[in-house]
Parts: sequence; C-alpha cells; structure tokens
Amino acid sequence: MSDKIYKICLIQEWQSACITGIYKGSQVDLEDGFIHFSTQQQLSATAKKHFHGQKNLILVEFDTKNVSLTWEPSRGGELFPHLYQELPISGSEKTWLLTLDENNAPVLPF
Repeated sequence: MSDKIYKICLIQEWQSACITGIYKGSQVDLEDGFIHFSTQQQLSATAKKHFHGQKNLILVEFDTKNVSLTWEPSRGGELFPHLYQELPISGSEKTWLLTLDENNAPVLPF
C-alpha cells in the first residue's frame, strides 16, 4: 500500500473544511458513506474519470499514517483507500490548485 493518498475536491469544499477543521467529504462521498481517496498511481485515472472539465479543484495530500483507512476493491478490482469518518484537515500535508489542460483534463503536479 502507498504511504501517501490524495483527495481531489472543489476549492470551496476545502476552504469550508479549513474554517471548521473537518472535511466531511464531497457530495459523492456523502452519498456513498465514505471519503474517496486515490494513491498517486491511481490519481490520473481518477482525475480523468471523475473530474474531467471541472474547474476550481484542489488536490490534497495525506500520509496514510494519519488516516484510518479501509482499502476496498473498486475500478477493475483495484484496491482504493476509503475513509468511513470525517477527516481532520490537520492531517493534510500539501495542497495544489489544479488547472485544466487543452482537453479539459485536470493537470496533476506529478
């Protein structure tokens, strides 16, 4: 399993979390009952599939030591990190504002 996990969300969702200290998840997270994360290897496919054409996105990095994760099969049976509780933002390590490329795909920092 990876040491770092990543969450793509709307900037305004992250800004709200910074005010309260807790990230409760995106609308999809709330509907599914857990917060979706990706490893660095999964991130590009996640960005293309779920965030194509979306503006005002931020990428947030977390260390897996700071988050109580459940690794569950998702796309193609690949294990993805899920969190079944609210997320204290104090566990975040880095953030990046994401832009879109000429094909409207989010541009990742790595």
